Amino acid sequence: MAKLIYSMITSLDGYAKAAEGDLGSGAGDDPEVHTYVNDLFRPVGTYLYGRRMYETMLYWETAHALPGQPPHIIQYARDWQAAEKVVYSTTLESVSSERTRIERTFDPDVVRKLKAESDADLTVDGPNLAAQAIGAGLVDEYHLFITSTVVGGGTRFFPDGVRLDLELVEERAFDSGLIHAHYRTRS
Repeated sequence: MAKLIYSMITSLDGYAKAAEGDLGSGAGDDPEVHTYVNDLFRPVGTYLYGRRMYETMLYWETAHALPGQPPHIIQYARDWQAAEKVVYSTTLESVSSERTRIERTFDPDVVRKLKAESDADLTVDGPNLAAQAIGAGLVDEYHLFITSTVVGGGTRFFPDGVRLDLELVEERAFDSGLIHAHYRTRS
């Protein structure tokens, strides 16, 4: 059975999307962080996206073809292209990436079945879609990439009204100031 993983960059005060501006320094174009993320998520077989996250991630469909790309960017693009993508949207009419399909609603039972039948892990990306998966008890692991910036508001990494008892699996600090914290749901 595959795991469902939720991972995002988050501010020091817990926001996956800032009300104003970006989430601060620490992640950006750091090759060390990017290579680490590449290695961490290379085994993922399916990405679950909301429309906005999918539109952001579409960059990786053609990133490898841009001139002068460093090896870690080319590798991530190839890994992303090889994975299946499911986009949950009521407004998106078509997709512009390979191995991608649209679902109109997020159905926890369908995701449970997908986890049960998958040989490779899945990720749920974006705080709004992840909130639905967390609320349904579907998320097995959490990867927080924490910047050194307090943004004061926005969309939280974890949804309100949900209690989770997590176990710290691993942590790593990068020279850029970013911290990776890997948790799993306690059994």
